[in-house]
Amino acid sequence: MTFRISPRGKQYLKTAQTLFSAAQTMTDGAVAGHLKALADDYERRAEKASRDDAAKALARSVAEIERELSA
Repeated sequence: MTFRISPRGKQYLKTAQTLFSAAQTMTDGAVAGHLKALADDYERRAEKASRDDAAKALARSVAEIERELSA
């Protein structure tokens, strides 16, 4: 199943890209590793936020249809 990235997910991805970019310029390997780990975490957050937002939108749609059918 494919889904669109929500606006909230896009913000997480933007942060992840910034962190990855900063990690690539680091000369300190430990700091670069921490930044890459943070970037990975933000990518996971983007995915989860988009899934959660899609589920909420679907629930709202189902509730609206149920209201229309019961009216």
